[in-house]
Amino acid sequence: MNEYSLHSEIKRFYSLPGDQFEIKLGNYVIDILSGQLLIEVQTKNFSAIKEKLQTLTKKHQVRLVYPLTENKMITCVRKDNTVVSKRRSPKKGKIVDLFRELVLIPQMICEANFSLEVLMIDEEEVRCDDGKGSWRRRGVSIKERKLMKVNGRILFQNRSDYLKLLPDGLGEVFSNRELARQAKISVETARQMTYCLRKGNIIQIAQKDGAEYRFQKIYGDSP
Repeated sequence: MNEYSLHSEIKRFYSLPGDQFEIKLGNYVIDILSGQLLIEVQTKNFSAIKEKLQTLTKKHQVRLVYPLTENKMITCVRKDNTVVSKRRSPKKGKIVDLFRELVLIPQMICEANFSLEVLMIDEEEVRCDDGKGSWRRRGVSIKERKLMKVNGRILFQNRSDYLKLLPDGLGEVFSNRELARQAKISVETARQMTYCLRKGNIIQIAQKDGAEYRFQKIYGDSP
């Protein structure tokens, strides 16, 4: 697979003196070995790393590092890489966007050897209208993704860390619609959140009102 600069730049940002890179372990290559901690950087498509995580967490502490783009600069280039234009994307990433990917591996949340760190970043996305890209982008290709800035780091290791994602004004028992209203997100995103948190043993179904489930938080140090 083509590895954008973003992946290698995140590895350099995240690593510490003495860390080892691209270490072979069984059938897998590990991005970073930091002491006894295995670190994997995944910029998208959590399903591609699902089997690897499930296997490695049986015997090792594994941390998945995910860069989530808060602000994006879009640079358009010609086929010869001449810059045509630069503009800032109006879309602003939020931490709840994590669940678009986490919904692919929700069972990992409750694995004792698994932790997740989200890096909130600014990135530059380089595009080229070469006719080779997705039909959704009308043939425009994404040629490169580059790290501009790391704005913050959010580490998820236990149940309390995930519960912090629920808004303060949310009741102990709540529905997807109530979560969406309190968090100012779509009902679809709320459903992704509750699905992941339920699979991760962070919340549980409290009751069902007609066709609508209501959930309640589970407290304790670990999922």
